[in-house]
Amino acid sequence: MRGNKKTSYTRSVTDASFKREVLANPKPVLVDFWAPWCMPCHAVAPVLDKIAKKYADRIDVLKLNVDENHGAASRYGVSSIPTMKLFHNGDVVKSITGVVSKRALEAELAHYLTTNPSESR
Repeated sequence: MRGNKKTSYTRSVTDASFKREVLANPKPVLVDFWAPWCMPCHAVAPVLDKIAKKYADRIDVLKLNVDENHGAASRYGVSSIPTMKLFHNGDVVKSITGVVSKRALEAELAHYLTTNPSESR
């Protein structure tokens, strides 16, 4: 019998690991800027997990807790959460704020979900 523990397909990133995990990543990276007290952040989490699982070979989905990691949030102008920023080749190429459906997020990310990231270089 299985336990109630769910597997998460997203992973955490910190200010200390941001350069390595996000900016130097050869794949596009969707960073979810969130906080534990943010109810809309919790609402969008399952959507992000589904995207991370479905497109694991195309995109990495990372979560950055803004309460614990002020540097990256400040550097990228995050003033409300949830905010998701898509990084490609070290640059922000898309920014999405608020709760979005899986369909809407897939539409926003379509180019990066259907194209081999190495072809976009």
